[in-house]
Amino acid sequence: MTRKDGRGNFTFTVRNKACIANPGAQDHLRCMEKTPISAGKLWLVGAGPGDPDLLTLRAARLLESADLVVHDGLVGEGVLALIPTHVERISVAKQRSRHTMKQELINELLVRETLAGKQVVRLKGGDPFIFGRGGEELDAARKSGVAVEVVPGITAAAGCAAQAGLPLTHREDASAVSFVAGQCKDLTDQDWSGLAGHGRTLVIYMGLAAATAIADKLIADGVSPDLPVAVIERGTTADARVLRTLLTDLGDLVAREEVKSPALIIVGAVAARADALDCLGAPALAAAKREFSCDF
Repeated sequence: MTRKDGRGNFTFTVRNKACIANPGAQDHLRCMEKTPISAGKLWLVGAGPGDPDLLTLRAARLLESADLVVHDGLVGEGVLALIPTHVERISVAKQRSRHTMKQELINELLVRETLAGKQVVRLKGGDPFIFGRGGEELDAARKSGVAVEVVPGITAAAGCAAQAGLPLTHREDASAVSFVAGQCKDLTDQDWSGLAGHGRTLVIYMGLAAATAIADKLIADGVSPDLPVAVIERGTTADARVLRTLLTDLGDLVAREEVKSPALIIVGAVAARADALDCLGAPALAAAKREFSCDF
């Protein structure tokens, strides 16, 4: 319908409960629900544990078509090398107690760039939904009305254990697997009862700094001090290192072998099956370190 109000003609159009008034001719009409402001889309993409050969085909295709890639520090260099040179990159690498960009600002960045019409790939080490804060970024996108899709990746537990020949489940040793974050605040208040021990495998992400406290906690909860433990450093990369010991020696192993992040700690009988250097009670000799191939 058309109405005069002393300042000119205004035409009102109602479609799907959206009513837009624009001065002038009919061809200026537009309906917000039919013509979106932005054709941008956000993709939360898992980069896998490091080896570029473990990247999914879909993830590789998205890197080629992206306008912007926002990536974590744990994304392997080989994966980053697959990003075309014309694609804009932003690193939001995090380290313990030191973040390049706080999570709230990352959320704002992703929403802002997507609403600007860009195809944004949020590239995250491992899988976006396993200790990757992908759920928080998905919530922020949904709240802002941003089109978003999740592309899963191989999580570190699966990729690193496979390289080390360590089965996370085994009919003789383990019928259950649990993933926990070892850097949580107030570790002693975390309830891990029943997660490790007979018939179970416990995979601990980000646990190096608290390795001694983790061992003490598990032993205090009744887990045997003699339970095998494997530590996988830089898993799936060419310079991966896999070390094996017992739970009671975990903290000392990490210290004397100077294990660096990223690394996983795997607790359970299956750890004894790993292709690993046995380091119980003594420093490992550099010459004895096994070389692991990235070929699967």
